[in-house]
Amino acid sequence: MKITLDLADAELYRAIKVEAARSDLTVREIVEAALRDWLERREDEEDRQAAADALAEYERDGGVAVEEFLSRAAAELRGTYGDEPGQGA
Repeated sequence: MKITLDLADAELYRAIKVEAARSDLTVREIVEAALRDWLERREDEEDRQAAADALAEYERDGGVAVEEFLSRAAAELRGTYGDEPGQGA
């Protein structure tokens, strides 16, 4: 897809052209890579924020550490089925 990009900073465009020549890339390839990197950073930040929000919700709602949860689950299983495989109700 074609777009027209109007850069207000002529020095920025010159720097991109120089880097393109040094890297054996086109300006298009550099701009595409820069846009991809920018989008990935935004998505990563959204992921970090979602994780922070989930942790805050967990702490607010009295969440239980995974070790404690698994310990409780194991105790419940032992209570229901016994300690040894093959034993139980």
